[in-house]
Amino acid sequence: MEEREVAELSYAQAMARLDEILERIERGEVDIDQLSALVEEAANLVSLCRRKLTQAEMQVQRITERLEREAEGAPSEEAPKEADDEVPF
Repeated sequence: MEEREVAELSYAQAMARLDEILERIERGEVDIDQLSALVEEAANLVSLCRRKLTQAEMQVQRITERLEREAEGAPSEEAPKEADDEVPF
């Protein structure tokens, strides 16, 4: 699989391909001529997975920070109403 094709994979697809490569190597299905190409592909897949994990972590952190800012700026539901806030009838 070329590096360009690797970049288009989802995290789950990349992990499945890594598992497949590992299984082939462990079963001895890979000859020495294929080994370096598979190891290079595996390295590209690991890099892709790390990037995707880092991106997901950063996105979760941004969302969490946004939610915390919104919570700090929003009035508490338990705060008592002040007399000025009441609408007279």
